[in-house]
Amino acid sequence: MGNERISELPAPPAPAVAPDRSAGRAAWASGSLHRRLLTWTDAFWALVTGRPVSLYAASVLRIGYGLLYLVFLLREFPHRDEIWGPDSPWTPALAAQLFDQTGWYSFLVLSDSRVYFELCYALALVTSALFMLGWRTRATSVLFAAVVASFHARAIFMTDGGDNLLLLMALYLVLTACGRRWSLDARRERIRAARTDGGPRRVRGPAARQLGEARLTLGTVVHNCGVFVIAAQVCFLYGSAGLYKVQGSFWDDGTALHYVLNLDLFQPWPELSHLVDQYPLVLAVVGYLTVLTQVAFPFVLFGRLKYPVLAALLGMHLAIAVVLGLPLFSATMIIADAVFLPDRFYVFLADLLRRAARRHGLRVPAPGPVSGLGTVPRPADGRRGPAPSAPRVPEQVRE
Repeated sequence: MGNERISELPAPPAPAVAPDRSAGRAAWASGSLHRRLLTWTDAFWALVTGRPVSLYAASVLRIGYGLLYLVFLLREFPHRDEIWGPDSPWTPALAAQLFDQTGWYSFLVLSDSRVYFELCYALALVTSALFMLGWRTRATSVLFAAVVASFHARAIFMTDGGDNLLLLMALYLVLTACGRRWSLDARRERIRAARTDGGPRRVRGPAARQLGEARLTLGTVVHNCGVFVIAAQVCFLYGSAGLYKVQGSFWDDGTALHYVLNLDLFQPWPELSHLVDQYPLVLAVVGYLTVLTQVAFPFVLFGRLKYPVLAALLGMHLAIAVVLGLPLFSATMIIADAVFLPDRFYVFLADLLRRAARRHGLRVPAPGPVSGLGTVPRPADGRRGPAPSAPRVPEQVRE
């Protein structure tokens, strides 16, 4: 009886199971990370495909490198035969043997004729001038890259860091739309747009419109990737230069600039070099700031700190050009740094120069609308449709 009554008693309730809060936190963190990744992906996709970035900066690089190489060829015109011509100590036959080992190529070694060499030199001068002016930029950019590569490979033992960077930039600029601003191409597009504005337009079918939009998107992507590669190349150059300096004992104790100033190879003005060398404390501080600026450069690009860093690098390159006698290298680096300045800076600078010219009585035409990459084509009825909205990109990324 007792056992039966005991068995009839209700069983005690089971203890309540505490909720697993760690699993909820993990799920929330995973969802937040997923949303952030989607946001960053959308921003990056909008940045690459939405509109062409740094069109003015790309034009500055085109003008700068075209002018720089034109001045370089004119400067070396009296010595062209000793450097690249048939009478050079490094003969075309030796250059061809080196090309078999290194894979380089130069159209200067196709013939030993002096007439052929003079024609190639004239072609290089004309190409540099046309590339600087932005005439048929897509074609002249390819020809300019071929000219720079050929002259670089022909006398490869006479090149330095400035020549190497100029060659890389010439190749990268082929990918960019560097003729969309401040060029003869842009002027021709403005004139064409003014003539056809308001007139009847040819109606295109859906397939033709889709093909045109795909071409514009592809051009935008290629241009943006080219600009990003240029920026990455400059960041890698500064970062690696700073890290190499950190490993040197002379830069560690602040005496590196003292030894550089006393090298005969880097003394275009011996009196100036000796005058600067009389201030060892200043040289040590400048050496430390140089290393710090170069190492920190890739990490300050997405903030306003990049502007004082760029100003410090500008002063450093000007000092290298004057004191050490390396104007080509300094000019190449200064032009490359221009890719990090936003387009609004160049627009402001152009307006400032235009107002100054008008103040002095010079007639300067007002800037007209320029059709850039990624422009939405007009619909079939002839009206210009609104540009498609793209996800908002942070200001630091757009710059």
